[in-house]
Amino acid sequence: YNTLDSKDLKIFKVSANGQAAQFEVGTKHKSKGSPLEITLPFELSRYCHKLHVIVEIEYETSPSATALQWLTPTQTVGKKHPYLFSQCQATHCRSMIPCQDSPSVKHTYYAQVSVPKELVALMSALHDGQVPDPSDSSRVIYRFRQPVPMPSYLIAIVVGALESREIGPRSRVWSEKENVDEAAFEFSETETMLKTAESLAGPYVWGQYDLLVMPPSFPYGGMENPCLTFVTPTVLVLTSFKSLSIKVIAHEISHSWTGNLVTNRNWEHFWLNEGHTVYIERMIARCMESEHLRQFKGIGGWKELQESVNQFGANNVLTNLVPNLHEVDTDEAFSSVPYEKGFALLYHLEELLGGPEVFMGFVKSYIQLFAYGTVTTEEWKNYLFTYFKDKVDILNKVDWNAWMHTPGMAPVKPKYDTTMADACTALCQRWDLASFTEEDVKKLNSPQLIEFMALLLQEEPLPLSHVKKMQEVYQLNSVKNAEVRFRWLRICVRAHWEEAVPLALKMATEQGRMKFTRPLFKEVYNFSKYSDKALNTFKENRGALHPVTAMLVAKDLKING
Repeated sequence: YNTLDSKDLKIFKVSANGQAAQFEVGTKHKSKGSPLEITLPFELSRYCHKLHVIVEIEYETSPSATALQWLTPTQTVGKKHPYLFSQCQATHCRSMIPCQDSPSVKHTYYAQVSVPKELVALMSALHDGQVPDPSDSSRVIYRFRQPVPMPSYLIAIVVGALESREIGPRSRVWSEKENVDEAAFEFSETETMLKTAESLAGPYVWGQYDLLVMPPSFPYGGMENPCLTFVTPTVLVLTSFKSLSIKVIAHEISHSWTGNLVTNRNWEHFWLNEGHTVYIERMIARCMESEHLRQFKGIGGWKELQESVNQFGANNVLTNLVPNLHEVDTDEAFSSVPYEKGFALLYHLEELLGGPEVFMGFVKSYIQLFAYGTVTTEEWKNYLFTYFKDKVDILNKVDWNAWMHTPGMAPVKPKYDTTMADACTALCQRWDLASFTEEDVKKLNSPQLIEFMALLLQEEPLPLSHVKKMQEVYQLNSVKNAEVRFRWLRICVRAHWEEAVPLALKMATEQGRMKFTRPLFKEVYNFSKYSDKALNTFKENRGALHPVTAMLVAKDLKING
């Protein structure tokens, strides 16, 4: 028989080339779902390569499908229509479609989606027109095609009251109409970024590059669905410095090469997707802004790695660059380790092998070699040794075991240029209630203000008097930038400023990006006077959270079931 992955799907019937086929749904695994075993009604000759088998499966998804979030009208910006979106990475596609749900399998796809006339359907594919639904005059059928082979985790669908604006020759931005103009402004530099990425990594092969601003409950900063990047609304802050959206979009654009075109063969090699993507993202920052900014981002990334290692524990194998994920739920393993330990390794190699231009040459060549395929760490490393065959003595001195298979922080801390970070460090060290003026923070741009907050979070909690003084002088409660606000509220809750508790819980529930929601709930939960408040707020809002977010926050707050 032939096996497909499925999770909570109700299978009605299966046919192969029009003939009924027998099928069986196997035993359910707690996170992997159930195998769907199909017996073909005819023999396949091993010599017959031309035989096309078209397998049709009639099925329906469960209301609790982990790939899907169904929003009621009240959970949308417009409040009038429901909204549906999917998030398949890493192993949730099987709850939406019976498939070979592994990144080692790549396929093209075609789809037709029937939706009510007043709504729009989008997928991670090229638009192939729309027609009235012949079976229901109140509905319309949208057609899609994805001619570039890709893994199942990149299949994506969204249905909602969506509008779009053109933001470049191959790009539109989509969102509910209430924030579509704001989004068009925020993402106006998309084409410049695409061109910069092409100059670094080679031609963009996916044709269209659209962006979709998601509802607030979307659990990630962005998701690199081909032709249609999903992006959190938490980056929509109208500031003269578009640092949040630039970081997220540069990252997702970079995935068009590392991740989508060259894909990790399984999730243990996830760092190949993310480490290289962060590397290219920061090269884009170097080209569009400055090398100082790239260095500054490296410093920030090291702090994020430190936070993940602290959270998991320095001996936890999930902090290995290449972890063993046998019987591990990939959602629970998710952290900044593959991103930032991966980047630290690539940056370390760049320093050893001749600098950014030389090393980016390798990255581009690696992409060309493995394009349209999948790759493991071993294959990546073998190619590194081949490409730098005249520098093998240098590569042999690298402690590969410490980098790849040892938990904790990276074995070598890169020496980053601190030009942009010095102002943040100086301000952090001065916080002893001396003379402060609002000019202190006026001198810092958004990334520096974020770095200043991150530095304070690494210290012992500040005395409450300091935090109150900080609010008085800097007026941080009124800052709209989500990355700043998130860190500021954590600082306040750690200092046991009771007035910050409702603000922190409000931010944790008004949006559902896990990067913000999980730590905010944890900070309030750890303030023992308000532990119950954190638990009750979570229970009240659980229904509005994305299923993956809800599962992980429940784990953080030690709630069973």
